[in-house]
Amino acid sequence: MESKDWILLISLAAIWGSAFMFIKISAVDFGPILLVALRLLIAGLVFMPLLLQKKNRFLFKPYLPGILIIALISNALPFTLFAFASLGATSNMLGILNGTTAFLTTLIAYFWLNESISIKQIFGLCFGFIGVIILVNPSNGSITILASICALIGSLCYAFNGNYLQKYHYNSNKIVLIGWSMLFGGLLMMPIAVFNLPDQIPSFNSFLALLWLAVVSTGIGYLGFVRLIDRIGAVKTSTLTYLLPVFSIIWGAIFLNEKITVIIFVGFIFVMMGMYFANSINTKEANNKS
Repeated sequence: MESKDWILLISLAAIWGSAFMFIKISAVDFGPILLVALRLLIAGLVFMPLLLQKKNRFLFKPYLPGILIIALISNALPFTLFAFASLGATSNMLGILNGTTAFLTTLIAYFWLNESISIKQIFGLCFGFIGVIILVNPSNGSITILASICALIGSLCYAFNGNYLQKYHYNSNKIVLIGWSMLFGGLLMMPIAVFNLPDQIPSFNSFLALLWLAVVSTGIGYLGFVRLIDRIGAVKTSTLTYLLPVFSIIWGAIFLNEKITVIIFVGFIFVMMGMYFANSINTKEANNKS
């Protein structure tokens, strides 16, 4: 990897890791549903100049079924679940539980894509499961049980989407899929958002948090993600998974004064080990194929 690839990788991890902090800031004022609707619509507009290019316009119709599935499973549903979870959890907990996506993806791939699971990956699933149990237990005052369930189901949605893309859209144009799915995800949320408007106008800080979430974390972030895959491949780009929880903990501690308790630290270590072992064999296999 060249130095500019490392810069893009770390920058993207820092941007996505900050998303949980800004969700925490803005969800209270906007409400989870309106926040997600606006986030997706604005992020979709970031993609619009690319979507309207001649080479991409003609892909809309054949990609439409996949766009709608991704809009629901990868955008509207998990974004909403994490927004609701933020009302009962610290941002660092959201980032750590989001990390469970890695070994949930491995588990789904085993049952749906018939991919084999090695001993290392089984250890990874066990470590990850232990980490989740540590983090969501009632003695952890940093998150409620309901928030834990929302975050884990949201991570399960991301894991399902990863396998769906691998199975049906491995060679598809990711810009078209991601961009249109964001717009449609926002449109799907708007009818519900109309009946869930806040009682008062959100604060200035909440508007800034929304803009960061929509334009930087979601719009520019996903453009950088696609760019990184094109430059260094999906395998090396997957190392983002390990960096996201780290940055979510750092930003939460610096800007929200969130404490890193012993329970959070131990659970984090187990989740990180789960991610590492769950992905280790897949990485080798992918390298052999390349």
